Amino acid sequence: MIRLTIPSIEEDDLQAVRETVASGYLVQGSRVAAFERTVALYVGTKHAVAVSNCTAALHLALLALDVQPGDLVVVTAYSWVATANVIELCGAQPVFVDIRPDTFNLDPDRLDETMARLMAVPDTARRVKAILPVHTFGQLADMPAILKIAGRHGVPVIEDAACALGATLDRVQQPGFWPGARPAGAWGALGCFSFHPRKALTTGEGGIVTTDDDALARRVRALRNHGLDPDAPAADFIMPGFNYRLTEFQAALGSTQMTKLDRIIAARRRLAARYDELLQGTPMQPPAVASGSAPVYQSYVILLPENAAAVRAELIARLRAEGIETTIGTWHIPRTTYFRTRYGYRLGDFPVADQVFARSLTLPLHEKLSETEQEEVVARLSQALGSLPSGS
Repeated sequence: MIRLTIPSIEEDDLQAVRETVASGYLVQGSRVAAFERTVALYVGTKHAVAVSNCTAALHLALLALDVQPGDLVVVTAYSWVATANVIELCGAQPVFVDIRPDTFNLDPDRLDETMARLMAVPDTARRVKAILPVHTFGQLADMPAILKIAGRHGVPVIEDAACALGATLDRVQQPGFWPGARPAGAWGALGCFSFHPRKALTTGEGGIVTTDDDALARRVRALRNHGLDPDAPAADFIMPGFNYRLTEFQAALGSTQMTKLDRIIAARRRLAARYDELLQGTPMQPPAVASGSAPVYQSYVILLPENAAAVRAELIARLRAEGIETTIGTWHIPRTTYFRTRYGYRLGDFPVADQVFARSLTLPLHEKLSETEQEEVVARLSQALGSLPSGS
């Protein structure tokens, strides 16, 4: 079977976990703190707060910004459903924005229109508490444009960087922004990362919140640990909180994974470039890379030709029967049962997300994938597409 993903777990990772488990110190110890320091240094932020998963990271980021019931959070329509679920968990309402057809990231033009509409009504404007772009499949959203819009309206930005640890965006040509490449998680008020096994770096489950803001970091640290004051000399609980802690053995795994992250990302970029070559001359559309962007390719997501959209499930099943794992890209959140039923979204409300969701297909991509396997993936997929009736 050519697997969709295989984590890059090696002997040093296993040894770090074994040593941590054998130590008897499994939670709230030095390994979590060391992992946090390593990630903060890598991302270039003052703080990094490790949590149990990226859903927890997003939830705490919203709460740190005091998102409350009745508030509004502006968010991309195309992402893993957790991006919108956490808004609902705060009692707030997601306001979805369509995506770009090339990068699959939030479209700044549509964001500008949405913000202008929301901010034109005073009662609505006061309820808009955050903008939540996603760095889809490991490529940064257009953060300079998004931050410019957010700044004009005085609304903070939370980065859903779940897929994007190590990704950068260089916007040196735009006045008012720092020179050179800037990493995911260092643009907004807070950044949120995932360490799920499909990510370049994994701790099994796990997440982290990055920020340069001392007050936000303190609030996130308290919220992840039942509201315990992280700075008080004696234990004291200053707010209701959660048990969103990362374990010591997960942090130990994360620390050894960090030592090889650049190597893993380089391999993923090399494999993505090979897929780009193999897909030339086919009816399949490879993922686009924006100017100045250096994605990490958490997933390599193509667009199938329009005539294949209706039979995508059959294609996925056929490829699996032939020994190749594939899957859809990610989710058109407003079209899921919960959000469609709750807010009455219809097909056509987000036309680009409609098309991308219907036609996207994720190909196998991981450090252990060989070029021979890549050639087989593209050949088998091309054969399957070639067998479709012309009217499909």
